[in-house]
Order: sequence, then structure tokens, then C-alpha cells
Amino acid sequence: MVEPEAKPHRISSLAARLRERIKREGPIGFRDWMEAALYDPREGYYCRADLKRWGRAGDYRIIEAGAGAGHFARGVLQTLQRDYPNVFSATRYIIDEASDDARQRIRRLLNQFEGHVEFRRLAELEDEQRTGIIFANELLDALPAHRVLMRKGQLAEMCVGTSDNGSFIWVELEPTTPRLIEHFESAGVQLSEGQLAEVCLDAEDWYTRAAASINRGYLITVDYGAEETELYTAPHRRQGTLRAFHQHQFVDDVLAQPGGYDLTTTVNWTNLKRVGASLGLQSALLLEQDKFLLQAGLLDELEREMARAVNESERLRMSTSAREMILPGGMSSSFQVLVMKKATSMAC
Repeated sequence: MVEPEAKPHRISSLAARLRERIKREGPIGFRDWMEAALYDPREGYYCRADLKRWGRAGDYRIIEAGAGAGHFARGVLQTLQRDYPNVFSATRYIIDEASDDARQRIRRLLNQFEGHVEFRRLAELEDEQRTGIIFANELLDALPAHRVLMRKGQLAEMCVGTSDNGSFIWVELEPTTPRLIEHFESAGVQLSEGQLAEVCLDAEDWYTRAAASINRGYLITVDYGAEETELYTAPHRRQGTLRAFHQHQFVDDVLAQPGGYDLTTTVNWTNLKRVGASLGLQSALLLEQDKFLLQAGLLDELEREMARAVNESERLRMSTSAREMILPGGMSSSFQVLVMKKATSMAC
């Protein structure tokens, strides 16, 4: 009698699956570890259904990458429908969102705009380039990044292994891709001995896909970032910018609980402008978010919205929210807005 084949044991925890991978393959690049911690389909931070993470067919299209809970999309569509019905009727709002849980939430929130909203990935849009706007709010700082270290004049990559007791630990290895060395050569940057830094090659790849998705229009990125000179030469940046958060609090050990923490790195605006220029994009502006909002007419829009308000309580709520967005030194001033313009199709 032939014994039935034993079913493989199911590893339910993301941490256990990562440990098993490291045991099988050896230390893995932090970029791959961070990707699993944030985007694993079952237990990644941005894909878990048990976490609340947000609270902070036409001729024209708006593409939003990483739409969070969908509140920005709803605001845009409501405004177009009410104030610019002709534009609304000719607009498709396309959402590129990796998390299935987020897509379900957004579908429910935007149910009234059925027929104007699609869920597609940027790579699917490259063959149908059209005029449009691509908007990404706090997306790039959440893309998986490589972490590097300068050791005895040579660039090493910080990878993730496990200790004898199963804890995740940092391991210094040779760079997993030549693009890391090329990144610093292109920037003309030499890290100092013992200096840590992050390189988000995924942000470069995302920009490439985004630029290929429209033949004319704008790429607008809102995020927490800095110019290259500050990221790589400022004394307080010697340990890099990698951070982990849990319930709005900093976490000391970023490797402790994969899938349980939000992981982020500071966006390199200089590099994105350099990549954008190589793709035929022109840098239109880079401003702090509060200044951008004022320049874009936030106060005029606030006046119009308050005139429509049905009571004083609603007017007070709108006024308070707007004040928080533009107060000097407030949260909004910590974020920047990069606007890149594409005037013609990229050359083949």
C-alpha cells in the first residue's frame, strides 16, 4: 500500500517565512525584506485587512498611485462632477493600488462614481499613452529601498540574516546589484567611512513606468524628501533615513516585526529630477506642500467651499483643516511637492 504524500507544513507567519527563506538562501537584501514586510499579499503592512493605515472611460485621465483609503480620489471626482461637469464626463480616474484590501475599501467609497473609476497598474497603460495627470501622495517613501554602508572605501550592502536564536540581524555583503554603485557614481557622491544610506531603485523604476503612461501631462509627487546634498553630506544623516513606526511612534529595531511596522525612507528629490530628465520630463517646480497649496489657490477654494457650507460648524471644520495645512512649521511644511511636466511622447 502506497502511503499518501505528506502535505507540507504551512508557515503562517511572515516572520517565519522570512526566516525559512534566509535559512534556505542565506541573508537577503534589505530591499527584498522591506518589500515583504510592507507588501506581502497575506501579512504585509499595507496589505493586512486588520490594520487601519490611513487617516492622515474618457479622453482625459487622472492616475493616482497608492490611493490609500480613496479620500483624495473622492474629493477630486466630487469637485469635477459639481464644478466642471464637462471635464468630469470626459475623465477616467485610474487607481494603481497594490493592496487588495485597499482596493475593496476604495471601491466602496467611490461606488457613486462607477464608470469613471478603474483599477489598473501603471505597466498596463504604457501602450495607450494619453494626456493626463499622474498623482502620487506618500507613495515613493514607502517603496522598498536598498541600504548600503561604506566600509574601508568599498560600498557594502546591508542585508538581513538571522541569529542563532532566530532574531533578524544586519549582515554586510557585496552589493546585490551594480545599480547601487552606479547610483553614487551618477550622483558624484562618495560616502564617508562607516556612513549608512538608502537607495530606492524602485522609485527610479516607478518614475520610468509613470513617464511611459502618458504622452503629455504632469507627474505630481507629494512626499517627505530632501535634496541629495542633505541626504548624503549632512552630519545628522550619517545613519541614513530608514525609520519604522508603530501607532505613530518610532520603533528602535526596524527588523523586529516584519508586517507589523510601517517602514519608510526619505525621498531623494535630486535623483528623481535627474531620472525624470533622462525620461524627457521637465522639472516644473519643487516646493514645500504648504507653499504649493497657497500657490495653487487653497484660500480661494476655501472661500468657495465655506460659502456652500450649510452651518457654522461645517465652516469651522473647514477653516481649521485649512489652517493646519498652511501654518508655518506645521505638518504640511515637512512635505514637498515635485511637479514634472511631459510635453511630448518619449522617443523610441
